[in-house]
Amino acid sequence: MIESITSTPALINQVIRTRRSVFTQQFEPGKVIPDEIVWQILENANWAPTHKLTEPWRFTVFSGEGLKTLATQQAAIYKEFAGAKFKQPKYEQMLNMPLLVSHIIAIGMKRHQVIPEMEEIAAVGCAVQNMYLTANAYGVGGYWSTGGITFIEEVKTLFNLGPDDRFMGFFYLGYIKVPSTDGKRGSIQDKVTWIK
Repeated sequence: MIESITSTPALINQVIRTRRSVFTQQFEPGKVIPDEIVWQILENANWAPTHKLTEPWRFTVFSGEGLKTLATQQAAIYKEFAGAKFKQPKYEQMLNMPLLVSHIIAIGMKRHQVIPEMEEIAAVGCAVQNMYLTANAYGVGGYWSTGGITFIEEVKTLFNLGPDDRFMGFFYLGYIKVPSTDGKRGSIQDKVTWIK
């Protein structure tokens, strides 16, 4: 038997429609989110839809001294593999930005050959949306970044991902000092074809 949901539809609508990406420069420096909240964010990510129950999402959480470890690792990888695209300011940003946040969650997708890859990618995307919504419900900020070292193949080994798996970026978390502006969306009627 399914337990009744105590939330009202209006509350669910509010959590979804007030969700915003909150970026590093908007975080409260030095203010750390309790690990219990981060675990709740991850637990809710774990309840994303998943075809054939493959649960392809994999997370590596960095906090405290772990943020320094990530900063050093990602800067070194960038320097090694950027080639002619190397930029010193970007390298320094990779060394410093992780130190400005509470937690960083690396997002991986473990490939299961029984279903199309697109479905696994979609499942991880749904897991990240659950992370966004949970962060919003707890009053903390977050954003999903696919910049930096995300698309460097050699990064996968840092996160226990194999050649067929995908590394899908980082989710940054922090307490909000400067809120994001109100969101804007075009009309849903312009994006729907309804056949009766």
